[in-house]
Amino acid sequence: MLRAAILTISTSKAAGAGEDESGPRLAALAEELGAEIAGRDLIADERATIEQRLRHWALVERCGLVLTTGGTGVSPSDVTPEATLAVIEREIPGIAEAMRDASREHTPNWMLSRAVAGVCASSLVVNFPGSPRSIEQVANALRPALAHALALIAGDHAAH
Repeated sequence: MLRAAILTISTSKAAGAGEDESGPRLAALAEELGAEIAGRDLIADERATIEQRLRHWALVERCGLVLTTGGTGVSPSDVTPEATLAVIEREIPGIAEAMRDASREHTPNWMLSRAVAGVCASSLVVNFPGSPRSIEQVANALRPALAHALALIAGDHAAH
């Protein structure tokens, strides 16, 4: 069974200011991909903490899918991409490119997303935007490719 972890990265939400709507949306996406939710974190925009939680879910808990939401913009506190790049072994730039492309028709700021995706051990790690609406917009474009990537990472060579 595919296991997934969801990380919501938001200093304000971690401090109790508002409800996390993006984490549940990512959990629903993971379930649509056939995953069981192993855990969810709500953490502040702190690079060391993000790296630690990514490593925990990918390497200790061995989740096949680790999805993050938040911290992918250009403000000084947006450090999710740097934390993710420090953890993954192989980047998959096409996933991030597809997310930006899917956002293009919905926002003039689509090009400001710095989201990344890649593989850490046997886990697919993907940075999603922080907005629940944006998650839905990009998820529609990614579902088939994510399912295919998960099969390949798990060693299903028939997926070719």
